[in-house]
Amino acid sequence: MDNQEKIAFNFPDVIENNLKSRFEVKIDNEVAFIDYKKSRNKIYLIHTEVPDTLSGRGVGTKLVRNVLHNVKSSGLQLVPWCPFVRKYLKKHPIWQKLTEKKQLL
Repeated sequence: MDNQEKIAFNFPDVIENNLKSRFEVKIDNEVAFIDYKKSRNKIYLIHTEVPDTLSGRGVGTKLVRNVLHNVKSSGLQLVPWCPFVRKYLKKHPIWQKLTEKKQLL
């Protein structure tokens, strides 16, 4: 099984790093993350970053999906400032219920 298959089947837990205001996943000694800001009943997903060494392995997509599960369970309203997250939401409309329609434009 190559590294890409391992990630697909054994995606590590995404953790919330409150000190850095981001969700993180560590793979092969590298950290992919989504920066966020929380304000009242909203969470703003600001920026997604995946190291070049993990690029093309679906890490960003799996990270976003895991973060959206977290947002759903938190009850916060999603504000997707990050272009990568907005693109994911357009491809997977089931998650759009976490946000207001006008925020997807």
